Amino acid sequence: MPVIKASVRIRQAMASVANLRQQASEYPELAQTVLAIKQLQAQRFAGTYSNLLTSSVYGASAEFFLQELYGARDFSQRDQQFAHVAGALELTLPQSAVQTALTLAELHCLTETLDFAMARCWQLAPGCAAPEQRYVDCWKSVGHPSERQWQLSTVLAIGSTLGELTRKRSLRMTLKLMRKPAALAGLDALQTFLETGFDRFASMVQKGGAVQVFLDTIRERETQWIAQLFDLDAAQCTAQLGTTLALAPQGKPA
Repeated sequence: MPVIKASVRIRQAMASVANLRQQASEYPELAQTVLAIKQLQAQRFAGTYSNLLTSSVYGASAEFFLQELYGARDFSQRDQQFAHVAGALELTLPQSAVQTALTLAELHCLTETLDFAMARCWQLAPGCAAPEQRYVDCWKSVGHPSERQWQLSTVLAIGSTLGELTRKRSLRMTLKLMRKPAALAGLDALQTFLETGFDRFASMVQKGGAVQVFLDTIRERETQWIAQLFDLDAAQCTAQLGTTLALAPQGKPA
């Protein structure tokens, strides 16, 4: 079978995400439910990593993960720009950077797919149930343990690659040179995302083994969280989720 170019796969992933958004937009209640799930997940992340978010060493990178991978913001503008420049990225960036871009696109697509499935399930849950209980029930109902594990391993792989890419000074210069053309082409959202991710991880690289500590912490806590959601009974999971949500630093997404 012919190998599908990275740029084509990026566009396909972004098209799938756009299709999910379109489906949700046709049913306002469903769209609100998707948003509610994302907000709860962002608050859960903030609670799980409250110590990282308030750390002078890890805070900026943890905030980047929270906003860009677990955030409840509208990413439609960035996604459109991502699909628009997929071909240019393939031609101008190192292969490792292109592969990271592709992996990020496919991770984003899977995340949106699972969130959409959770939202459909959420709407069928008893209206009197607390959000934590509804979330746990929907997680268990949707299932897909292998996809959840792939999400985690992919997040960690992206983080590791970012740590390596930030050592390439030429790549940072390339990003800087792209700033003005990106602004003129209306690609500011994507440009900000690329530069922010690069700079946040570069700050950890300068502090010795901080990147590895950061990623090991995420691996340990997310592995435990996924295992709890699949293995513990719903009541235990709901109680644990409620406790974690309460740990989110004040002012972080809820």
